[in-house]
Amino acid sequence: MNANLSHRQLIEKCLAGETLPRTPVALWRHFPVDDQSADGLFAATIAFQRQYDFDLVKVSPSSSFCIKDWGADDKWTGSAEGSRQYMSFPVTGPDDWQKIKKLSPASGQLGSQLDCLKRIVQEYHHHTPVLQTIFSPLSQAKNLIGRENLSVHLRLYPEQLHAALRMITQTTIDFVTEAVKTGIDGIFYAVQHAQYGLLSVEEFENFGIAYDLQVLEAAQNLWFNMAHIHGSHIMFDLLASYPVQSLNWHDRAADPNLADARADYKGVLCGGLRQWETMAYGDPKMVTSEALDAIRSTQGSRFILGTGCVMPIITPHGNIVAAINAARGK
Repeated sequence: MNANLSHRQLIEKCLAGETLPRTPVALWRHFPVDDQSADGLFAATIAFQRQYDFDLVKVSPSSSFCIKDWGADDKWTGSAEGSRQYMSFPVTGPDDWQKIKKLSPASGQLGSQLDCLKRIVQEYHHHTPVLQTIFSPLSQAKNLIGRENLSVHLRLYPEQLHAALRMITQTTIDFVTEAVKTGIDGIFYAVQHAQYGLLSVEEFENFGIAYDLQVLEAAQNLWFNMAHIHGSHIMFDLLASYPVQSLNWHDRAADPNLADARADYKGVLCGGLRQWETMAYGDPKMVTSEALDAIRSTQGSRFILGTGCVMPIITPHGNIVAAINAARGK
């Protein structure tokens, strides 16, 4: 087999379940401060990819990119994960949900992100898959009201929340539609509430799945969509039915493990490395051991080596190199 496949060709063969000359590897991170402008995020994303040459480029804007034009206010306060802290929320009471109206993807923060995306696609699309991060409508709603208050409104004011979710969903669909036109290869669809500790199955079906499937339909013609299932005690079986080609989750901390998931899920699995204990606080020897264990667990088939969630910005260079070398047999 040709060991000189492009990143794009390698991922295509991985999705097809073919025997590969090496395991694909992809790590992604936030770029705090840099992610507040199209120029900054473009430059940071390109520099990161040029340094490590991963098999896919996941474009990682801050979670607020899709809700700032609804009035969300956030700030980077030094999180080692690189995420920003929300300082104020546009929704404080049930009547505030009616303020959430459909946004145009061509203007504001959404338009800025499209500009960034166009430039990244031009740089990499022909040889490396580019995935744009899309936060689920329910995840966006959480950041409009605050983590602690979303479940309260979901149960006490369901109609008001549903009305807002319809606006959020249509805005997200319009953005995805425009993102597809840039030439992206797929979306990285972040789902944060498919957790038994947060919602019941019925609640997630009504407030999560009902809107997720509408967004994913807008991306159905893309060839490489990945869903991320955030958290612990996850509803893996429900997300396994989503129309995506790959699933990513905290496989070292949340069931199922990689071996069990591979037995039941026919798409591509992405994970194998703990983001904190191994990548951020471990050493190259630990990274190598965990990476090789993940590759063995999946028999090196239908698998992309990565972290279960975003890689901390404090991750040592040597640990990143160790993960890449383990995947590439060096």
